[in-house]
Amino acid sequence: MTILGKMQILADSAQFDLCDYVNKQKNSEVNLPGIYNASSNGCEIPLFKTLMTNKCKNDCKYCINECKRNFTRMELSPREIAKVFLNYYDSNLVNGLFLSSGVGNTIDQTMENLIETIRILRKEYGYQDYIHLKIIPGASKDSIKRAMSLSDRISMNIEAATKDGLYELSSTKDYNKDILKRIKWINDLSKRDSSLAPSGQTTQLVIGANDETDEEILKRMESLYNKFDLRRTYFSAFTPVEGTELENRIGESTERTAQLYHADALLSEYNFKKNEIVFNENGQLSLSEDPKILAAQEMNIFPVEINSAPYIELIRVPGIGTKSAKKIINIRKKMPFKKLSDLKKIGVVTKRAEPYIKIEGKYQTTFQ
Repeated sequence: MTILGKMQILADSAQFDLCDYVNKQKNSEVNLPGIYNASSNGCEIPLFKTLMTNKCKNDCKYCINECKRNFTRMELSPREIAKVFLNYYDSNLVNGLFLSSGVGNTIDQTMENLIETIRILRKEYGYQDYIHLKIIPGASKDSIKRAMSLSDRISMNIEAATKDGLYELSSTKDYNKDILKRIKWINDLSKRDSSLAPSGQTTQLVIGANDETDEEILKRMESLYNKFDLRRTYFSAFTPVEGTELENRIGESTERTAQLYHADALLSEYNFKKNEIVFNENGQLSLSEDPKILAAQEMNIFPVEINSAPYIELIRVPGIGTKSAKKIINIRKKMPFKKLSDLKKIGVVTKRAEPYIKIEGKYQTTFQ
């Protein structure tokens, strides 16, 4: 089989490392495996995303690569991946590399192969652009440090929000030892040396493959944000795969993951606490209403005065983001706001904000 043929299979096997904010590139003129568009600050960035191998000793019940599933297994060498990627990069098809892997012979050997791939790119070919590397659960501290020294961003997928939740999905990973302990190592290494993976670490959860609630998920994320410098979380809606143990489980909706993204942003960007987020009696988020609006309706701070409210209150107003809140504070030092249109000019979504604000003591609308 040709390298391109192998790459097609490995790129397809990487699909469960995708989140709902990453999409396979749709381009009628480019039909090459492994090109995906990642979303960043409203822009789509083409990345080359692949597995080093789809051989895996883990038994994750939702995963296309689980060890018990019968399908074509293969791997590429570090140099083969480096060459294919550079061909894509030099042809202006991608702007960076996202490299992951199943667990081949051992965790240590798999990590060595991943590190060797990016070492070849950095040291032999002089590639200096973006690399995101997935750390294998259970990896040694030394291999994590070496991976971080060559990567812009790294990630460790926690897959589930709780120890019991992961046990529902896999018997081969220890939640506390193989995953949470490694996330702590990454954070500790970053604090000691800011040049290691300067774009930080992220994580990802599979939503709907077990029975965890949104409240349990966001409780875990709040804990990780508070303890470690986690940059963000990605959510992947469970999709059943034929030949896996969960092939008959109903797939999860992307509407649920979209709401989790909104609520997660309140924790990671807006300084909300988990207990400020509204869940139903089953611990789930509403699928139809904005979590920020639901949270605002339960707060007793509104309406807030635009010309005097502190930052922490401004960012709790629906329709006001972190950037517009900072603009409000900077502008009002020189000149107070007089009307809604002044806010609209700086990016405030005034239709959402007006029930929750006053301008110079005047209510802008009334609560419904």
